[in-house]
Amino acid sequence: MVKKEFLQLRRDKRMVAMLFISPVVQLILLGYAASIDVKNIPLVICDLDHTKESRELIQHYLSSRYFILAGYVGKMDEIDDYLRSGKAGLALIVPKDFGRELLTRTNPQLAVIADGSDSNTGGIGLNYASIIAARYARTIIVKQAVRSALIKTVDELPLVTAETRAWFNPGLKSSDFMVPAVLVQLLMVITLVMTSLAIVKEKETGTIEQVVVTPIRDVEFILGKMIPFTIIGFIEIFLVLAVSLFVFHVPLRGNIFTLLVLSLLFVIVSLGLGLLVSSVSKTQQQAMMTAQFFIMIPFIILSGFVFPIANMPKIIQYLTYLIPVRYFLEIVRGLFLKGDGLRELYPQALSLLAMGMAVFALSIHSFRRSLR
Repeated sequence: MVKKEFLQLRRDKRMVAMLFISPVVQLILLGYAASIDVKNIPLVICDLDHTKESRELIQHYLSSRYFILAGYVGKMDEIDDYLRSGKAGLALIVPKDFGRELLTRTNPQLAVIADGSDSNTGGIGLNYASIIAARYARTIIVKQAVRSALIKTVDELPLVTAETRAWFNPGLKSSDFMVPAVLVQLLMVITLVMTSLAIVKEKETGTIEQVVVTPIRDVEFILGKMIPFTIIGFIEIFLVLAVSLFVFHVPLRGNIFTLLVLSLLFVIVSLGLGLLVSSVSKTQQQAMMTAQFFIMIPFIILSGFVFPIANMPKIIQYLTYLIPVRYFLEIVRGLFLKGDGLRELYPQALSLLAMGMAVFALSIHSFRRSLR
C-alpha cells in the first residue's frame, strides 16, 4: 500500500508540485507579507501655525521611520478626502498659536486623527504620534532651561530612564514570531487536506472497492495511506526549516530532535482529522470545502496564529483548549524562540498525544463504517 501510494503520487505531477514547491513559495510569501510591524504610515499634515516650532515638530514626525508624508493641506476640511480615499492613515493638525503657547508653557494641544477602519494601525499610529509630540515638547523645555540659566547643560537635567530589554526576540522582529507559525499551518494543510483528498480520490475513481475486496485488512489499508503522508510531512518540516534558517534567519534555539518527535504527535492528530473528513465526503470538492471551512479556518483563527488568545472572550478562550494547533503552535514557537525542551513543553505534548489517540480512534471507526 505504501509503495502504491508513492507510485500514484509520482504519476501526478501537479500533486508533487503542490506538496514540495507550493509550501516553500507560501512560506516565503507569508514570511515577508505576514508582518505585524507598523511603520511608514501615510501622514497628511495641516499646519495652521507656520512657525519655526511647528516646522520642527513636523520634521520630527517625518524623520521617524513610523510616518511618511502623504501630503500637506491648508484647511482642516481637506483632511477628510485623504482619509476616505486611503491616501493617508493618520492626520496631524498643528493649530494656530502652537509655537507661542509652547514657548510660554501654556499646554498647547495638537490634533491627531486616525483612520479607525484599520484599528491596529490606527491605534499604534496614535501612540507613535503621542510619543513624538512628548519628546519634542521635552526638547523645547530643556532648551529654554539652558537659555534661562536654570541649568548650565542638558546633562544637569534630572532624568528617569528605563533600560529595556526584550528576551527571546531581541530585535522584536515579527518574522521571528510569524515564520514558525507558518510551519504549523503548512504542516496542517499537507497532512490534513492531502490525506482526505487521496482517500476520496479512490472513492471517486472506484479503485477503493478493488482494494477492499483484496485480503488487506482495514488497519493495513489505513496505515498504507497514512505512512506516505507522514513521510512527506517530515520532508516539509526540513524544507521549512531550511527556508526559516537560511532565508529569514530565524534561529532554532531548541533541540531539532524534540521538534521532530513532537511534530509526529501533531501529524497523528492531523492525519486523523483527514481520515474523518474523508469518511464524510464523497468527492474531492466536498473534502476540500469540509477541511477548509470546518477545520482549517477555525483552527487558524482560534489557535493564536494571528490573534492573541488572551484578547478573546472567556468562552472562546476555553474553546481554544480543544484546538490541537494551539498546542503545536506553542511548541514550535517555544523551540524556535525560547529554546524550550520537554520539561517546559510536556503539557502541550500530553495534550496532543491525548487528542491524537482520540481523533485517530474516532476517525478509524468512522472510516470503517464508510467503507461498508
